[in-house]
Amino acid sequence: VQLQASGGGLVQAGGSLRLSCAASGHTFSTYAMGWFRQAPGEERDIVAALSWDGGTYHADSVKGRFTISRDNAKNTVYLQMNSLKPEDTAVYYCAADQRNYGSWFTSRPRYWGQGTQVTVSS
Repeated sequence: VQLQASGGGLVQAGGSLRLSCAASGHTFSTYAMGWFRQAPGEERDIVAALSWDGGTYHADSVKGRFTISRDNAKNTVYLQMNSLKPEDTAVYYCAADQRNYGSWFTSRPRYWGQGTQVTVSS
């Protein structure tokens, strides 16, 4: 399984970015997909996740601002980030696993993409 994340960058507070994660090497539609982020000196935390049957999870800190979605025809998962805040600054990682995301809070997903930096200036 290979995951290729893109779309990070520098944006002012209140702005928007859309992250993309292109997946290959597995049956995309049967995997749960998600995004984590890690700020300097912090742990890597789950931001949003999407199950193979359409169920979604968004962390409280991003609920109402970020939206995760997937396009099975393109083998791609997206994270639309609106109303960005300086505290959203982090490296964002795409993740995938055949296990549903409910288990990711205690056992990390198996597959990871490279990170993409998101920096939000005040």
